[in-house]
Amino acid sequence: MKTYIHHIASVLPPYSYRQDYARDRMIGWMPGKRNRRLIKGIYDHSGIDTRHSVLPDFGPTPESILFHEDENGRMIEPTTHERNRIYAECSRKLVVEAGRKVLKNAEGFSKEDITHVITVSCTGFYNPGPDFDLIQGLELSDNTERYNLGFMGCYAAFPALRMADQFCQARPDAVVLVVCLELCSLHLQFQEEADSLLANSLFADGAAAVLVSARKPSAERPALALHAFSSALATEGATDMAWEIGDRGFGIRLSTYIPNIIAENINGIMEGVLKSSAWNLDDIRSWAVHPGGRSILDKVETGLRLDEHMLADSREVLREYGNMSSVTVLFVLNRILNRSNIEAPHPVCAMAFGPGLTIETALMEVLPAIAPNRKKETARHVEILSA
Repeated sequence: MKTYIHHIASVLPPYSYRQDYARDRMIGWMPGKRNRRLIKGIYDHSGIDTRHSVLPDFGPTPESILFHEDENGRMIEPTTHERNRIYAECSRKLVVEAGRKVLKNAEGFSKEDITHVITVSCTGFYNPGPDFDLIQGLELSDNTERYNLGFMGCYAAFPALRMADQFCQARPDAVVLVVCLELCSLHLQFQEEADSLLANSLFADGAAAVLVSARKPSAERPALALHAFSSALATEGATDMAWEIGDRGFGIRLSTYIPNIIAENINGIMEGVLKSSAWNLDDIRSWAVHPGGRSILDKVETGLRLDEHMLADSREVLREYGNMSSVTVLFVLNRILNRSNIEAPHPVCAMAFGPGLTIETALMEVLPAIAPNRKKETARHVEILSA
């Protein structure tokens, strides 16, 4: 029995910042020639044009709700408690908005159909949490099963989708709502370490909701059929990517060695992924690679010898939104799902990386919508064959 992604909805917070503007603000907050040189180089080569945030704090007008400057213009770092308080306030709105949006646009589904809710986040905690907020905000049944995957990192959308697939395999009438939400900008750090400066240049806020079930997809809309999931560890990179809770927010270790570690492992991982599949590497026409950074995409592209256009969706998401942790790969899949030029089913490989160093992959198949005239032709062909 196949399980399908019927619809993906993406949601962005209200404030957006150009990368060159964010670079100049960071240079102003981190004085010193070395810092200025590092910040300029990192931001200018990030492959990012714009990022979004729930905070108005970084704009040109003094409208700060979390980050404040002292009398010398240096940024005062808020406590973890203060950051998490804003996380709870903003999450309640965004998760409901994402859930409402995916239900509004998912043909043939209603809130009464939802049997399971899975929420994903690594940028904050509160309880009752976003899973509870979805039940209340969307007026779902009190009997809806609720699950929360917390603090896993950028790859966490894959365990959530795998869990949704397993629910649907175990219960054919299941309809699973998955919502990933990350508010990375709340954890902006003002440290001189290269890891911190790199993280500041990459991460952003966003949310995405996915509707998963074993129902046959509507012919009116494209869908993604889930085929297989795979997990792998490159443990030599365990200390190169890590996410820790500190007194001044969540601190990240993000080594510049990560792209090289991924490059060294990517071919072996893909061999394992394709081993039990009917497809080979050349069959995959669409790639949804988590854009953890421009250099990661470069290493995946060269390591797998992909044509330049194969990672265009990932590069565009990075350029327009930055790295939204677990949310980001869903933005990439949404672009693939809604291409206007999809004419025939074809395989998709989705991939993301996170602490561990964990590499999660999923094989899917994009199923195009059938245009009205094609539907008539198909029906007429069936009628002739049946005569």
